Amino acid sequence: MENIDWLNYKGLEYRDGNLFFNDVNTIEISKKYGTPIFVISEEIIREKYRTLKKVLNSEYKKNHIHYAVKANSNISILKILNTEGALFDCTSQGEIYTCFKAGIAPERIIYTGNMFTDDDFEFSVKNDIIINLDSISQLKRLIKIYEKLGKEKKIISFRINPEFGAGHHVHDITAGREVKFGILEHQAIEAYKKAKDFGFERFGVHQHIGSGINNPYNFEKAAEKYFSIIKKLASSLKIHFEFIDFGGGLGIPYHPNEEPLDLEIYKEIVVKPFKKLINIENLGEPVFKIEPGRFLVAESCILITQINTIKDNGYKLFAGVDAGFNTLIRPTMYGSYHHIMKCNKNKKDKILKYEIVGPICESGDILGKERELTKLIEGDYLAILDTGAYGYVMSSNYNSRPRSAEILISDGHIFKIREAEAFDDLLRNQIVPDHLK
Repeated sequence: MENIDWLNYKGLEYRDGNLFFNDVNTIEISKKYGTPIFVISEEIIREKYRTLKKVLNSEYKKNHIHYAVKANSNISILKILNTEGALFDCTSQGEIYTCFKAGIAPERIIYTGNMFTDDDFEFSVKNDIIINLDSISQLKRLIKIYEKLGKEKKIISFRINPEFGAGHHVHDITAGREVKFGILEHQAIEAYKKAKDFGFERFGVHQHIGSGINNPYNFEKAAEKYFSIIKKLASSLKIHFEFIDFGGGLGIPYHPNEEPLDLEIYKEIVVKPFKKLINIENLGEPVFKIEPGRFLVAESCILITQINTIKDNGYKLFAGVDAGFNTLIRPTMYGSYHHIMKCNKNKKDKILKYEIVGPICESGDILGKERELTKLIEGDYLAILDTGAYGYVMSSNYNSRPRSAEILISDGHIFKIREAEAFDDLLRNQIVPDHLK
């Protein structure tokens, strides 16, 4: 059974048998707004940001937390983090556009893309966005865009691949010789030398090694390699870095048996050595930047889904729900674990083992394997935890299913922040040629 302390950490508790999330009854939400539905807590987002900021400030006050917009790009979430003082890390023009719509100023955005197009560069230069370049070859094309637009060259940064990566799944490890991201050590001096030759005078440097890292020691080797590369760049090219960016990757405990990421150890492994580096190498006072996404928003959201079918085929017991991998793809794509709980709890019922499955016409549509839950019945509601990062943003219309609504809980009040799609939304951008009309 779920550990009470772990549930409280997640903002959850049972009251008279009903599951409450941030003081709101999940069953009442389900009946009023329908399912499947993403339910987001404003308080948890603010708490996560403040916790992280406090740890960084305790060691080095000149720091920026850039929220990784790819984790969850809902405008309301961007606005919440903007009011907390966050900056933003974007991976596409669309994410930058969304930030603008949320009222975020260009100088608070970094564009950390990969495989940039000329259109990406033109959009960024026009809007005065700092770019983390991913390849030496991109520099020449970027210069042409500056010249075409007659714009003054802004600060330039390259993404360094320190070759030591980590992450919760092989697809999320973003450092190493076999991955597509960044430039390796032997290319770094050439990249920054060319940038100086092209007339850039202001510099940053960036790395990102992977996603969903819950063991702080996994950052150690990458940080050490990164520091050695920075030292070489600074000494050989006399570069003054305005910022040194360590990317994101900060994980969360998805499973009740997991411990949260120890931020104090992270500080010892990353922040303190950074501070030592800039003092010993006389690098001035560059801004220390990190780019968490999952850490800030994953635990702020639950996905509520309703059971429509209980099926016992003699070998397995299936609980079919109205959410599928079109709603939450992480379990199917990454084999990710998301804890699943009943929204109504009856201690007297015996515990059974279920496969929690969705309505998508593929055998891989499994949200939870072999989950031990008290007896389920058709019409019950389930809460799938920690869906605030890479939940809605990775959802799709597969099997021609409209995407879900999102609601925000704030100080006990409920606000709809995204309407559920309708069937017309599935066809909105389709055009039928005249000869088929």
